[in-house]
Amino acid sequence: MAATNTSLEELGSHEDAINDIVEELDFEAWIDGKSVEANSRNTFRTLDPAVNKPITKVTQCGSAEVDAAVNAGWSVFESQWKETTQTERAKRILEWVDVLREHEDELTLLEALDTGKPLSDARWEVQGGIDTLEYYASIIRTHGGRQIQASTDANIYTRKEPYGVVGQITPWNFPMWAFGWKIGPSLAAGNVSVLKPSRYAPLTSIRAAQLSKDILPDGVLNVLPGKGSEAGAALSEHDKVRKVAFTGSVKIGKIAMKAAADHIAPVSLELGGKSPFIVFPDADLDTVISSLSTGIFYSTGEVCEAASRAIVHEDIVEEFTERFVEEAESYVVGDPLDSDTTMGPLTNKEQFESMKKYCEIGQKEGATLLTGGEPYETDLDGWFWKPTVFTDVDNDMRIAQEEIFGPVQTINTFSIYDEAIEIANDSRYGLAAGVGTENSSIAQNAIKDLDAGSVWINGYGPILPETPFGGFKDSGFGNDLGEEALEHYSRTKTVGINFDEPQI
Repeated sequence: MAATNTSLEELGSHEDAINDIVEELDFEAWIDGKSVEANSRNTFRTLDPAVNKPITKVTQCGSAEVDAAVNAGWSVFESQWKETTQTERAKRILEWVDVLREHEDELTLLEALDTGKPLSDARWEVQGGIDTLEYYASIIRTHGGRQIQASTDANIYTRKEPYGVVGQITPWNFPMWAFGWKIGPSLAAGNVSVLKPSRYAPLTSIRAAQLSKDILPDGVLNVLPGKGSEAGAALSEHDKVRKVAFTGSVKIGKIAMKAAADHIAPVSLELGGKSPFIVFPDADLDTVISSLSTGIFYSTGEVCEAASRAIVHEDIVEEFTERFVEEAESYVVGDPLDSDTTMGPLTNKEQFESMKKYCEIGQKEGATLLTGGEPYETDLDGWFWKPTVFTDVDNDMRIAQEEIFGPVQTINTFSIYDEAIEIANDSRYGLAAGVGTENSSIAQNAIKDLDAGSVWINGYGPILPETPFGGFKDSGFGNDLGEEALEHYSRTKTVGINFDEPQI
Protein backbone atom coordinates (compact mmCIF):
# COMPACT_ATOMS: atom_id res chain seq x y z
CA MET A 1 0.00 0.00 0.00
CA ALA A 2 1.24 3.45 -0.84
CA ALA A 3 0.01 5.04 2.38
CA THR A 4 0.34 2.15 4.83
CA ASN A 5 3.07 -0.07 6.10
CA THR A 6 0.89 -3.14 6.66
CA SER A 7 -0.47 -5.67 4.18
CA LEU A 8 -4.16 -6.54 4.40
CA GLU A 9 -3.21 -10.04 5.54
CA GLU A 10 -1.33 -8.60 8.55
CA LEU A 11 -3.97 -6.22 9.85
CA GLY A 12 -4.45 -6.24 13.59
CA SER A 13 -7.01 -4.20 15.50
CA HIS A 14 -9.25 -1.59 13.94
CA GLU A 15 -7.31 1.06 15.84
CA ASP A 16 -4.05 -0.14 14.29
CA ALA A 17 -5.60 -0.29 10.83
CA ILE A 18 -7.05 3.21 11.17
CA ASN A 19 -3.78 4.67 12.42
CA ASP A 20 -1.86 2.99 9.62
CA ILE A 21 -4.15 4.03 6.75
CA VAL A 22 -4.71 7.66 7.74
CA GLU A 23 -1.24 8.40 9.08
CA GLU A 24 -0.05 10.09 5.90
CA LEU A 25 -3.38 11.13 4.40
CA ASP A 26 -5.61 14.18 4.71
CA PHE A 27 -9.26 14.06 3.73
CA GLU A 28 -10.13 17.58 2.75
CA ALA A 29 -12.24 18.75 -0.14
CA TRP A 30 -10.62 18.22 -3.55
CA ILE A 31 -11.12 21.38 -5.61
CA ASP A 32 -9.20 22.52 -8.67
CA GLY A 33 -6.59 19.80 -8.31
CA LYS A 34 -5.70 20.33 -4.66
CA SER A 35 -6.86 19.64 -1.12
CA VAL A 36 -8.85 22.54 0.29
CA GLU A 37 -10.09 23.27 3.78
CA ALA A 38 -13.64 24.56 4.01
CA ASN A 39 -13.91 28.33 4.25
CA SER A 40 -15.71 27.93 7.54
CA ARG A 41 -13.10 25.35 8.63
CA ASN A 42 -15.96 23.01 9.50
CA THR A 43 -15.10 19.34 9.75
CA PHE A 44 -16.78 16.09 10.68
CA ARG A 45 -15.45 12.67 11.61
CA THR A 46 -16.34 9.60 9.62
CA LEU A 47 -16.94 6.58 11.86
CA ASP A 48 -15.85 2.94 11.58
CA PRO A 49 -19.24 1.19 12.01
CA ALA A 50 -17.63 -2.03 13.28
CA VAL A 51 -16.27 -0.36 16.40
CA ASN A 52 -18.19 2.94 16.43
CA LYS A 53 -14.98 4.96 16.59
CA PRO A 54 -13.75 7.87 14.45
CA ILE A 55 -11.54 7.09 11.49
CA THR A 56 -10.41 10.57 10.51
CA LYS A 57 -11.37 14.21 10.21
CA VAL A 58 -13.03 15.24 6.94
CA THR A 59 -13.78 18.67 5.50
CA GLN A 60 -17.46 19.60 5.64
CA CYS A 61 -18.31 21.63 2.55
CA GLY A 62 -21.08 24.11 1.95
CA SER A 63 -22.19 26.58 -0.71
CA ALA A 64 -18.84 28.41 -0.76
CA GLU A 65 -16.97 25.23 -1.71
CA VAL A 66 -19.63 24.35 -4.28
CA ASP A 67 -19.17 27.77 -5.89
CA ALA A 68 -15.39 27.34 -5.93
CA ALA A 69 -15.60 23.87 -7.48
CA VAL A 70 -18.17 24.86 -10.11
CA ASN A 71 -16.15 27.93 -11.10
CA ALA A 72 -12.93 25.90 -11.28
CA GLY A 73 -14.76 23.35 -13.39
CA TRP A 74 -15.99 25.90 -15.89
CA SER A 75 -12.55 27.49 -16.10
CA VAL A 76 -10.80 24.26 -17.07
CA PHE A 77 -13.68 23.17 -19.29
CA GLU A 78 -13.60 26.35 -21.37
CA SER A 79 -9.83 26.66 -21.47
CA GLN A 80 -8.84 23.07 -22.00
CA TRP A 81 -11.09 20.07 -21.36
CA LYS A 82 -13.80 20.66 -23.96
CA GLU A 83 -11.13 20.79 -26.67
CA THR A 84 -9.62 17.42 -25.78
CA THR A 85 -10.27 14.59 -28.19
CA GLN A 86 -11.93 11.38 -27.15
CA THR A 87 -8.60 9.61 -27.57
CA GLU A 88 -6.81 12.05 -25.28
CA ARG A 89 -9.49 11.77 -22.61
CA ALA A 90 -9.32 7.99 -22.82
CA LYS A 91 -5.53 8.01 -22.38
CA ARG A 92 -5.73 10.24 -19.32
CA ILE A 93 -8.43 8.13 -17.67
CA LEU A 94 -6.52 4.92 -18.39
CA GLU A 95 -3.38 6.41 -16.86
CA TRP A 96 -5.43 7.25 -13.77
CA VAL A 97 -6.83 3.70 -13.74
CA ASP A 98 -3.28 2.33 -13.60
CA VAL A 99 -2.51 4.48 -10.56
CA LEU A 100 -5.74 3.44 -8.85
CA ARG A 101 -4.89 -0.21 -9.38
CA GLU A 102 -1.49 0.38 -7.76
CA HIS A 103 -3.38 1.68 -4.71
CA GLU A 104 -6.01 -1.08 -4.65
CA ASP A 105 -5.06 -2.36 -1.18
CA GLU A 106 -5.20 1.13 0.25
CA LEU A 107 -8.61 1.86 -1.30
CA THR A 108 -9.90 -1.53 -0.16
CA LEU A 109 -8.99 -0.88 3.46
CA LEU A 110 -10.48 2.60 3.35
CA GLU A 111 -13.70 1.18 1.92
CA ALA A 112 -13.87 -1.57 4.54
CA LEU A 113 -13.25 0.80 7.44
CA ASP A 114 -15.65 3.45 6.15
CA THR A 115 -18.59 1.13 5.36
CA GLY A 116 -18.06 -1.99 7.49
CA LYS A 117 -17.82 -4.28 4.47
CA PRO A 118 -15.77 -7.47 4.72
CA LEU A 119 -12.41 -6.99 3.04
CA SER A 120 -13.24 -9.39 0.20
CA ASP A 121 -16.41 -7.44 -0.63
CA ALA A 122 -14.64 -4.11 -0.32
CA ARG A 123 -11.92 -5.28 -2.71
CA TRP A 124 -14.47 -6.53 -5.25
CA GLU A 125 -16.28 -3.18 -5.16
CA VAL A 126 -13.08 -1.14 -5.46
CA GLN A 127 -12.13 -3.26 -8.47
CA GLY A 128 -15.62 -2.70 -9.87
CA GLY A 129 -15.30 1.05 -9.58
CA ILE A 130 -11.91 1.05 -11.28
CA ASP A 131 -13.15 -1.35 -13.98
CA THR A 132 -16.01 1.04 -14.70
CA LEU A 133 -13.63 3.94 -15.26
CA GLU A 134 -11.61 1.72 -17.58
CA TYR A 135 -14.73 0.67 -19.48
CA TYR A 136 -15.73 4.25 -20.30
CA ALA A 137 -12.20 5.15 -21.30
CA SER A 138 -12.35 2.21 -23.72
CA ILE A 139 -15.73 2.85 -25.35
CA ILE A 140 -15.58 6.64 -25.61
CA ARG A 141 -13.40 6.36 -28.71
CA THR A 142 -16.34 4.95 -30.66
CA HIS A 143 -19.03 7.20 -29.17
CA GLY A 144 -20.32 9.83 -31.54
CA GLY A 145 -23.06 11.11 -33.78
CA ARG A 146 -24.58 9.62 -36.91
CA GLN A 147 -24.94 10.42 -40.57
CA ILE A 148 -28.51 11.07 -41.73
CA GLN A 149 -29.55 10.46 -45.34
CA ALA A 150 -31.31 13.66 -46.36
CA SER A 151 -31.14 14.67 -50.01
CA THR A 152 -28.68 15.08 -52.85
CA ASP A 153 -28.00 18.71 -51.94
CA ALA A 154 -27.70 18.50 -48.17
CA ASN A 155 -25.53 16.67 -45.67
CA ILE A 156 -27.01 16.20 -42.19
CA TYR A 157 -25.24 14.66 -39.23
CA THR A 158 -25.30 14.81 -35.44
CA ARG A 159 -22.58 15.70 -32.95
CA LYS A 160 -22.26 14.55 -29.35
CA GLU A 161 -21.17 17.37 -27.07
CA PRO A 162 -20.65 17.55 -23.30
CA TYR A 163 -22.82 19.63 -20.99
CA GLY A 164 -19.92 21.28 -19.18
CA VAL A 165 -20.07 21.10 -15.37
CA VAL A 166 -22.20 18.28 -13.98
CA GLY A 167 -23.15 17.76 -10.35
CA GLN A 168 -23.19 14.23 -8.95
CA ILE A 169 -24.35 12.91 -5.58
CA THR A 170 -23.48 9.38 -4.48
CA PRO A 171 -24.64 7.18 -1.57
CA TRP A 172 -22.82 5.53 1.33
CA ASN A 173 -23.54 1.89 0.54
CA PHE A 174 -21.21 1.49 -2.49
CA PRO A 175 -18.91 4.54 -2.38
CA MET A 176 -16.12 3.49 -4.75
CA TRP A 177 -18.40 1.66 -7.12
CA ALA A 178 -20.80 4.60 -7.31
CA PHE A 179 -17.81 6.88 -7.86
CA GLY A 180 -16.88 4.92 -10.99
CA TRP A 181 -20.50 4.78 -12.19
CA LYS A 182 -20.80 8.56 -12.05
CA ILE A 183 -17.32 9.81 -12.89
CA GLY A 184 -16.54 7.34 -15.70
CA PRO A 185 -19.19 8.36 -18.26
CA SER A 186 -19.10 12.02 -17.23
CA LEU A 187 -15.39 12.59 -17.81
CA ALA A 188 -15.22 10.29 -20.83
CA ALA A 189 -18.00 12.28 -22.50
CA GLY A 190 -15.99 15.48 -21.98
CA ASN A 191 -17.68 16.97 -18.94
CA VAL A 192 -16.10 18.06 -15.69
CA SER A 193 -17.49 16.67 -12.44
CA VAL A 194 -18.34 18.09 -9.06
CA LEU A 195 -19.17 15.08 -6.90
CA LYS A 196 -20.60 15.06 -3.38
CA PRO A 197 -20.08 11.68 -1.69
CA SER A 198 -22.11 10.68 1.35
CA ARG A 199 -20.78 12.06 4.60
CA TYR A 200 -21.06 8.53 6.03
CA ALA A 201 -18.48 7.10 3.60
CA PRO A 202 -16.49 9.75 1.70
CA LEU A 203 -12.95 8.44 2.04
CA THR A 204 -12.43 6.40 -1.13
CA SER A 205 -13.95 9.11 -3.32
CA ILE A 206 -11.60 11.72 -1.87
CA ARG A 207 -8.59 9.43 -2.14
CA ALA A 208 -9.39 8.42 -5.72
CA ALA A 209 -9.58 12.10 -6.66
CA GLN A 210 -6.23 12.78 -4.99
CA LEU A 211 -4.72 9.99 -7.08
CA SER A 212 -5.76 11.81 -10.27
CA LYS A 213 -3.25 14.60 -9.52
CA ASP A 214 -1.01 15.44 -12.51
CA ILE A 215 -3.09 13.13 -14.72
CA LEU A 216 -6.42 14.92 -15.03
CA PRO A 217 -6.20 18.68 -15.52
CA ASP A 218 -6.85 20.65 -12.35
CA GLY A 219 -10.56 21.27 -11.91
CA VAL A 220 -11.80 18.42 -14.10
CA LEU A 221 -12.63 16.34 -11.01
CA ASN A 222 -13.82 17.92 -7.75
CA VAL A 223 -15.01 16.07 -4.64
CA LEU A 224 -16.92 17.89 -1.91
CA PRO A 225 -17.70 15.90 1.26
CA GLY A 226 -20.45 17.24 3.47
CA LYS A 227 -24.10 17.14 4.37
CA GLY A 228 -26.74 16.58 1.74
CA SER A 229 -28.76 19.46 3.13
CA GLU A 230 -25.81 21.82 2.63
CA ALA A 231 -23.31 20.74 -0.05
CA GLY A 232 -25.78 18.47 -1.84
CA ALA A 233 -28.53 21.08 -1.92
CA ALA A 234 -26.14 23.82 -3.07
CA LEU A 235 -24.88 21.56 -5.88
CA SER A 236 -28.34 20.57 -7.12
CA GLU A 237 -29.64 24.12 -7.18
CA HIS A 238 -26.50 25.79 -8.59
CA ASP A 239 -27.45 27.63 -11.78
CA LYS A 240 -24.11 26.86 -13.43
CA VAL A 241 -24.49 23.09 -13.02
CA ARG A 242 -25.79 21.87 -16.38
CA LYS A 243 -26.76 18.32 -15.35
CA VAL A 244 -27.49 16.57 -12.05
CA ALA A 245 -27.06 12.83 -11.38
CA PHE A 246 -28.27 11.49 -8.05
CA THR A 247 -28.25 8.10 -6.32
CA GLY A 248 -30.05 7.82 -3.00
CA SER A 249 -33.47 7.83 -1.41
CA VAL A 250 -36.74 8.73 -3.13
CA LYS A 251 -37.30 11.57 -0.68
CA ILE A 252 -33.99 13.30 -1.38
CA GLY A 253 -34.15 12.45 -5.09
CA LYS A 254 -37.36 14.44 -5.38
CA ILE A 255 -35.73 17.41 -3.66
CA ALA A 256 -32.73 17.24 -6.00
CA MET A 257 -34.98 17.04 -9.05
CA LYS A 258 -37.03 20.06 -7.97
CA ALA A 259 -33.86 22.07 -7.31
CA ALA A 260 -32.43 21.22 -10.74
CA ALA A 261 -35.75 22.08 -12.39
CA ASP A 262 -35.39 25.72 -11.34
CA HIS A 263 -32.49 26.14 -13.75
CA ILE A 264 -33.70 23.57 -16.32
CA ALA A 265 -30.90 21.08 -15.69
CA PRO A 266 -31.60 17.50 -16.82
CA VAL A 267 -31.58 14.93 -14.04
CA SER A 268 -30.96 11.19 -13.82
CA LEU A 269 -32.09 9.42 -10.66
CA GLU A 270 -31.27 5.98 -9.23
CA LEU A 271 -33.44 5.67 -6.16
CA GLY A 272 -34.81 2.97 -3.89
CA GLY A 273 -36.08 -0.52 -4.46
CA LYS A 274 -38.16 -3.31 -2.98
CA SER A 275 -37.21 -5.98 -5.44
CA PRO A 276 -39.12 -9.27 -5.79
CA PHE A 277 -37.71 -12.70 -6.55
CA ILE A 278 -40.38 -15.12 -7.82
CA VAL A 279 -39.68 -18.80 -7.15
CA PHE A 280 -41.77 -21.04 -9.42
CA PRO A 281 -42.48 -24.68 -8.47
CA ASP A 282 -39.98 -26.07 -11.00
CA ALA A 283 -37.10 -23.89 -9.77
CA ASP A 284 -33.71 -25.38 -8.94
CA LEU A 285 -33.70 -24.53 -5.25
CA ASP A 286 -29.93 -24.89 -4.89
CA THR A 287 -29.44 -22.17 -7.50
CA VAL A 288 -32.30 -19.98 -6.30
CA ILE A 289 -31.44 -20.04 -2.60
CA SER A 290 -27.79 -19.24 -3.29
CA SER A 291 -28.76 -16.34 -5.59
CA LEU A 292 -31.51 -15.03 -3.35
CA SER A 293 -29.46 -15.10 -0.17
CA THR A 294 -26.70 -13.15 -1.90
CA GLY A 295 -29.34 -10.81 -3.28
CA ILE A 296 -30.58 -9.86 0.18
CA PHE A 297 -27.65 -10.44 2.54
CA TYR A 298 -24.73 -9.13 0.46
CA SER A 299 -23.50 -5.80 1.83
CA THR A 300 -25.70 -6.38 4.91
CA GLY A 301 -28.76 -5.81 2.73
CA GLU A 302 -27.85 -2.15 2.26
CA VAL A 303 -28.40 -2.40 -1.48
CA CYS A 304 -30.92 -0.49 -3.59
CA GLU A 305 -31.79 -3.53 -5.69
CA ALA A 306 -31.71 -6.00 -2.77
CA ALA A 307 -33.93 -9.02 -3.43
CA SER A 308 -35.97 -8.35 -0.31
CA ARG A 309 -39.28 -10.02 -1.32
CA ALA A 310 -39.29 -13.78 -1.94
CA ILE A 311 -42.54 -14.74 -3.67
CA VAL A 312 -42.66 -18.53 -3.53
CA HIS A 313 -45.11 -21.03 -5.02
CA GLU A 314 -47.25 -22.63 -2.32
CA ASP A 315 -46.27 -26.17 -3.35
CA ILE A 316 -42.60 -25.63 -2.47
CA VAL A 317 -42.72 -22.87 0.15
CA GLU A 318 -42.19 -25.23 3.09
CA GLU A 319 -39.00 -26.76 1.65
CA PHE A 320 -37.82 -23.38 0.37
CA THR A 321 -38.34 -21.69 3.73
CA GLU A 322 -36.53 -24.38 5.70
CA ARG A 323 -33.54 -24.28 3.39
CA PHE A 324 -33.46 -20.49 3.13
CA VAL A 325 -33.45 -20.05 6.91
CA GLU A 326 -30.57 -22.53 7.11
CA GLU A 327 -28.70 -20.48 4.50
CA ALA A 328 -29.37 -17.23 6.36
CA GLU A 329 -28.06 -18.69 9.60
CA SER A 330 -24.86 -19.83 7.88
CA TYR A 331 -23.64 -16.25 7.40
CA VAL A 332 -20.66 -15.35 9.56
CA VAL A 333 -21.42 -11.96 11.09
CA GLY A 334 -18.45 -10.18 12.57
CA ASP A 335 -15.32 -8.11 12.15
CA PRO A 336 -14.91 -6.90 8.54
CA LEU A 337 -11.14 -7.24 8.92
CA ASP A 338 -11.47 -10.96 9.72
CA SER A 339 -11.15 -13.09 6.58
CA ASP A 340 -13.83 -15.51 7.85
CA THR A 341 -16.50 -12.79 8.04
CA THR A 342 -19.21 -12.88 5.37
CA MET A 343 -21.42 -10.09 6.78
CA GLY A 344 -20.21 -6.94 8.47
CA PRO A 345 -22.14 -4.31 10.41
CA LEU A 346 -24.76 -1.90 9.17
CA THR A 347 -23.06 1.30 8.05
CA ASN A 348 -24.48 3.68 10.64
CA LYS A 349 -26.57 3.98 13.78
CA GLU A 350 -29.54 5.31 11.85
CA GLN A 351 -29.78 2.06 9.89
CA PHE A 352 -29.39 0.06 13.08
CA GLU A 353 -32.32 1.88 14.68
CA SER A 354 -34.36 1.48 11.48
CA MET A 355 -33.78 -2.27 11.61
CA LYS A 356 -35.11 -2.40 15.16
CA LYS A 357 -38.20 -0.49 14.11
CA TYR A 358 -39.03 -2.64 11.09
CA CYS A 359 -38.48 -5.94 12.87
CA GLU A 360 -40.92 -4.78 15.55
CA ILE A 361 -43.39 -3.60 12.91
CA GLY A 362 -43.25 -6.94 11.07
CA GLN A 363 -44.17 -8.89 14.19
CA LYS A 364 -46.93 -6.45 15.13
CA GLU A 365 -48.36 -6.79 11.60
CA GLY A 366 -48.68 -10.55 12.08
CA ALA A 367 -45.67 -11.83 10.14
CA THR A 368 -43.79 -14.76 11.64
CA LEU A 369 -40.14 -14.13 12.55
CA LEU A 370 -38.19 -17.29 11.72
CA THR A 371 -34.65 -16.14 12.43
CA GLY A 372 -32.77 -12.98 13.31
CA GLY A 373 -34.74 -9.86 14.11
CA GLU A 374 -32.22 -8.66 16.67
CA PRO A 375 -28.68 -7.32 17.02
CA TYR A 376 -25.77 -9.71 16.68
CA GLU A 377 -23.62 -9.70 19.80
CA THR A 378 -19.88 -9.36 19.24
CA ASP A 379 -16.90 -8.08 21.17
CA LEU A 380 -16.95 -5.02 18.93
CA ASP A 381 -19.05 -1.97 19.70
CA GLY A 382 -20.58 -1.74 16.23
CA TRP A 383 -23.91 -1.88 14.44
CA PHE A 384 -24.20 -5.64 13.85
CA TRP A 385 -27.51 -7.30 12.96
CA LYS A 386 -28.50 -10.90 12.39
CA PRO A 387 -29.75 -12.02 8.96
CA THR A 388 -33.52 -11.89 9.35
CA VAL A 389 -36.33 -13.88 7.71
CA PHE A 390 -40.09 -13.29 8.00
CA THR A 391 -42.78 -15.61 6.65
CA ASP A 392 -46.60 -15.41 6.64
CA VAL A 393 -46.17 -12.03 4.96
CA ASP A 394 -48.99 -10.26 3.14
CA ASN A 395 -47.96 -7.86 0.41
CA ASP A 396 -49.79 -4.93 2.02
CA MET A 397 -47.65 -5.14 5.16
CA ARG A 398 -45.16 -2.34 5.68
CA ILE A 399 -42.25 -4.80 5.75
CA ALA A 400 -43.31 -5.92 2.26
CA GLN A 401 -43.81 -2.42 0.85
CA GLU A 402 -41.23 -0.14 2.45
CA GLU A 403 -37.51 -0.21 1.74
CA ILE A 404 -35.86 -1.49 4.92
CA PHE A 405 -32.29 -1.32 3.55
CA GLY A 406 -30.99 -4.11 5.73
CA PRO A 407 -30.68 -7.92 5.84
CA VAL A 408 -34.41 -8.65 6.07
CA GLN A 409 -36.09 -11.18 3.77
CA THR A 410 -39.87 -11.52 3.56
CA ILE A 411 -41.55 -14.65 2.19
CA ASN A 412 -45.09 -14.76 0.81
CA THR A 413 -46.79 -17.25 -1.47
CA PHE A 414 -48.69 -17.53 -4.73
CA SER A 415 -50.63 -20.25 -6.53
CA ILE A 416 -50.75 -19.20 -10.22
CA TYR A 417 -48.52 -17.23 -12.59
CA ASP A 418 -50.72 -14.12 -12.78
CA GLU A 419 -50.88 -13.88 -9.00
CA ALA A 420 -47.08 -13.99 -8.76
CA ILE A 421 -46.68 -11.16 -11.27
CA GLU A 422 -49.41 -9.12 -9.57
CA ILE A 423 -47.70 -9.41 -6.18
CA ALA A 424 -44.29 -8.64 -7.67
CA ASN A 425 -45.53 -5.49 -9.43
CA ASP A 426 -47.62 -4.31 -6.47
CA SER A 427 -44.95 -1.90 -5.28
CA ARG A 428 -44.09 1.76 -5.73
CA TYR A 429 -40.62 0.62 -6.81
CA GLY A 430 -39.35 -1.00 -9.99
CA LEU A 431 -35.59 -1.31 -9.80
CA ALA A 432 -34.91 -5.03 -10.22
CA ALA A 433 -36.47 -8.48 -10.04
CA GLY A 434 -35.42 -12.12 -10.06
CA VAL A 435 -37.10 -15.28 -11.35
CA GLY A 436 -36.37 -18.89 -10.53
CA THR A 437 -37.68 -21.38 -13.11
CA GLU A 438 -36.51 -24.08 -15.50
CA ASN A 439 -39.40 -23.31 -17.89
CA SER A 440 -38.37 -21.03 -20.75
CA SER A 441 -41.95 -19.93 -21.44
CA ILE A 442 -42.41 -18.81 -17.85
CA ALA A 443 -39.06 -17.03 -17.94
CA GLN A 444 -39.77 -15.21 -21.21
CA ASN A 445 -43.22 -14.10 -20.07
CA ALA A 446 -41.92 -12.92 -16.70
CA ILE A 447 -39.21 -10.86 -18.39
CA LYS A 448 -41.82 -8.80 -20.23
CA ASP A 449 -44.44 -8.78 -17.44
CA LEU A 450 -42.26 -7.65 -14.53
CA ASP A 451 -42.22 -3.87 -14.10
CA ALA A 452 -38.53 -3.50 -13.29
CA GLY A 453 -35.44 -2.02 -14.90
CA SER A 454 -33.44 -5.24 -14.52
CA VAL A 455 -34.74 -8.81 -14.53
CA TRP A 456 -32.48 -11.77 -13.80
CA ILE A 457 -33.40 -15.41 -14.47
CA ASN A 458 -31.99 -18.13 -12.16
CA GLY A 459 -29.60 -15.68 -10.58
CA TYR A 460 -29.46 -12.20 -9.14
CA GLY A 461 -27.01 -10.20 -11.20
CA PRO A 462 -24.45 -9.61 -12.42
CA ILE A 463 -24.19 -5.84 -12.68
CA LEU A 464 -21.36 -5.03 -15.06
CA PRO A 465 -20.03 -1.78 -16.57
CA GLU A 466 -21.44 -2.94 -19.92
CA THR A 467 -25.01 -3.42 -18.62
CA PRO A 468 -27.27 -0.38 -18.23
CA PHE A 469 -28.75 -0.10 -14.76
CA GLY A 470 -31.78 1.94 -13.77
CA GLY A 471 -35.31 1.65 -12.53
CA PHE A 472 -38.97 2.30 -13.24
CA LYS A 473 -41.63 4.05 -11.16
CA ASP A 474 -40.31 5.48 -7.89
CA SER A 475 -36.96 3.78 -8.46
CA GLY A 476 -36.07 6.66 -10.76
CA PHE A 477 -35.18 7.16 -14.41
CA GLY A 478 -32.13 7.23 -16.58
CA ASN A 479 -29.30 4.71 -16.57
CA ASP A 480 -26.00 4.29 -14.89
CA LEU A 481 -23.59 1.99 -16.75
CA GLY A 482 -23.62 0.78 -20.32
CA GLU A 483 -23.40 2.95 -23.40
CA GLU A 484 -26.71 4.45 -22.31
CA ALA A 485 -24.97 6.37 -19.52
CA LEU A 486 -22.84 8.21 -22.07
CA GLU A 487 -26.06 9.49 -23.63
CA HIS A 488 -27.09 11.00 -20.28
CA TYR A 489 -23.84 12.95 -20.19
CA SER A 490 -23.97 14.12 -23.81
CA ARG A 491 -26.01 16.67 -25.72
CA THR A 492 -26.96 16.00 -29.33
CA LYS A 493 -26.47 18.75 -31.90
CA THR A 494 -27.90 18.40 -35.42
CA VAL A 495 -25.80 19.91 -38.23
CA GLY A 496 -27.14 20.57 -41.71
CA ILE A 497 -24.89 21.56 -44.61
CA ASN A 498 -26.58 22.61 -47.84
CA PHE A 499 -24.66 22.72 -51.11
CA ASP A 500 -25.17 23.35 -54.84
CA GLU A 501 -23.95 21.50 -57.89
CA PRO A 502 -20.21 22.02 -58.45
CA GLN A 503 -19.49 24.80 -60.97
CA ILE A 504 -16.07 23.65 -62.13
